[in-house]
Amino acid sequence: MRNALLKMAIVLAACVMMLFACRKNGAPVQVAAPSEDALEKIHNLGFSNKNVTIDEDGNYVVEGDIVLSKMHLDAVPEMQFLRVGSEEQYRTNNLVTGVPRVIKISIASKLPSSYTAALDEAIARYNAENLSITFQRVSSGADISIVKGNGNFLASAGFPTSTGNPYSQIKVNSNAIGNQPQATVASILAHEIGHCIGFRHTDYMNRAYSCGGQAVNEGASTIGAVHVPGTPTGPDPNSWMLSCIGSGQNRPFNNNDKIALGYLY
Repeated sequence: MRNALLKMAIVLAACVMMLFACRKNGAPVQVAAPSEDALEKIHNLGFSNKNVTIDEDGNYVVEGDIVLSKMHLDAVPEMQFLRVGSEEQYRTNNLVTGVPRVIKISIASKLPSSYTAALDEAIARYNAENLSITFQRVSSGADISIVKGNGNFLASAGFPTSTGNPYSQIKVNSNAIGNQPQATVASILAHEIGHCIGFRHTDYMNRAYSCGGQAVNEGASTIGAVHVPGTPTGPDPNSWMLSCIGSGQNRPFNNNDKIALGYLY
């Protein structure tokens, strides 16, 4: 969502006044700092290797909310994609296949009950676009499981598998999100679902656009980022895949988001 790399009490209150990112300021739970070798591999894959953390499962969290496993780092991509332009819609090389297809999503009972309504809203946003993939909330047998997460991120997810399945898990740090409006939580969940089906951040090449601070140019390497034709080559305000989202903000799909979704699915 450009969302949020979204300390309790005082720190959370301060966070509400600032930007949520797909990763947020919370009490970090890190196993160890990433090695120089891992950081180099992350960069070579076309991701930012700045502010990389390690989650409770030992996976690397990059760009605030994107999960990369050690397997990802050691994989050798079969092709290389190059970036076109500066701020556009981007996808990964892997997409969900076997369409038309219903993608089933479950949400853990450990998360606040209000998040179920937010998930339903996020699902409705996608299903209203008449795509070749649709989404359905289920209690079991899910393709994507939304679970409670910890650490210094707001939410995190990964990208589709090489076999054409969506990434199977979204971690949500409800302690960091706090009592945000339903529409904000829906925007966060829709953003992470976007990663699960193959979307990268819209401001992939300049996270300062939505997050503020120093611009980070991540480059485009092996899996890099693939421009989605028909989307703008300039800044795209309010896109659901911007890296960071403001407190209380709602990010339904804008026109360019709809073009990108329609082009891919």
